[in-house]
Amino acid sequence: MNGRNIVPTEIAVNAQHPDYKAEIVEILRSNLTPRIVRERIADYHEKDIAAAMELLTSDERKKLYSVLSTEALASVIEYSEHITEYIDELGIRKKIDILSQIEVADAAEYLKQTDKGNRKTILDLMDSEVKAEIRLLSSFDEDEIGSRMTTNFISVKAGSSIKEAMTSLVTQAAENDNITTLYVVEEDNTLLGAIDLKDLITAREGTALDSITMTSYPYVYTNELIEDCIVRIRDYSEDSIPVLDADNKLKGVLISQDIADLIGDMMGEDYAMLAGLSSEEDLSEPMKKSVIKRLPWLTVLLGLGLIVSSVVGLFENVVAHLTLIVCFQSLILDMAGNVGTQSLAVTIRVLIDENLSGKQKIHLISKEARVGLVNGLILGVLSFVFIGGYIALFKSQPLAYAFSISLCTGAAMLIAIILSSITGTVIPIVLKKCKIDPAVASGPLITTINDLVAVVSYYGLAWIFLINFMGL
Repeated sequence: MNGRNIVPTEIAVNAQHPDYKAEIVEILRSNLTPRIVRERIADYHEKDIAAAMELLTSDERKKLYSVLSTEALASVIEYSEHITEYIDELGIRKKIDILSQIEVADAAEYLKQTDKGNRKTILDLMDSEVKAEIRLLSSFDEDEIGSRMTTNFISVKAGSSIKEAMTSLVTQAAENDNITTLYVVEEDNTLLGAIDLKDLITAREGTALDSITMTSYPYVYTNELIEDCIVRIRDYSEDSIPVLDADNKLKGVLISQDIADLIGDMMGEDYAMLAGLSSEEDLSEPMKKSVIKRLPWLTVLLGLGLIVSSVVGLFENVVAHLTLIVCFQSLILDMAGNVGTQSLAVTIRVLIDENLSGKQKIHLISKEARVGLVNGLILGVLSFVFIGGYIALFKSQPLAYAFSISLCTGAAMLIAIILSSITGTVIPIVLKKCKIDPAVASGPLITTINDLVAVVSYYGLAWIFLINFMGL
């Protein structure tokens, strides 16, 4: 399946992409014979078919299962986000065939979610080679690199001639389609290096395999934690990265799609944790479980919020003299929170790099402080102008009084933004140094500190400048 052919004039007429899902659903709901349905469906890309499956009923999907070949159906299912649901709908024989065709990591994940009795039945009926690969991946914890690798790769023996390497490539390509990079191994499967497919194809027959082998090629170990090596993997930008066991034997590879998924998963976990949520929380989670997960964080935040409120209480005399300034308290607090969150997000992303030096951390703090200064100056001036105009026009206050209030507000915003930028950067760095996950602890802590900074800055300036100095 290479995707449906579209005439250029059709593209010009349709400003948007055609609704392939609807077309596929229409074909499957028609009275066409199985052969015609198969031929029509074959015009579409596997990803579009997988998307269309979400619109079908269970019976309609079973019709699709019956008309597609095992290989085609396996390719479609791999594009779906509902692999477990769809494989569960298959008969035992077809289920085993599909599990043998899809990526081993997906098959292993499916079997993990299957009850013990069915899992044993499926494994007993599987090909011994596939079974061994599934058991290998299942032997690793889900936070280890080994659990995410694939055995879909090409290897050639060290000392082979160019012709022998090409023959080995052609033989293995029938089962493994990750052929961009080939791995050179010794007889005991110890990794020696990697060969770019282009270099192998263009090499002359008499060329030594060693001369086109990259021996300083990046690699990771099966038991390495994903979070410890994902940045290193990403920085190499290779199509695949070899995964070795403790004896440096090649066990599998991480392909580019796996790497992209791992980076996406880690970013998603970090941003969920910023809100005090677990990374696995989703729409399908029971309400009670969600409440239990969130309530502890909310309770902590309630206590911290009471601290902020008590600090506000210290400035009761300021509020009593100038009740108007209370109107702009939330503005200062919100801006401080927004700026702190921005700096935190940037810092969390930078701290993924375990090799970040102290000098680079200082540079990051300095940069965020400068960004805060510039943003604070701009927003402070805007606050001075607009708040002063608002008080004068809509509150009918004298210009001197109105712009005194707005000057205090603008200055407080400048101070709050600068300090929030710094705290949003320094706190996660300090937590990281203390071996505390900054993604988990930084968000609530920074929010509270920034609220305190904003409140003290705002009411402190009002007390010093407006009451003691201006005598308002």
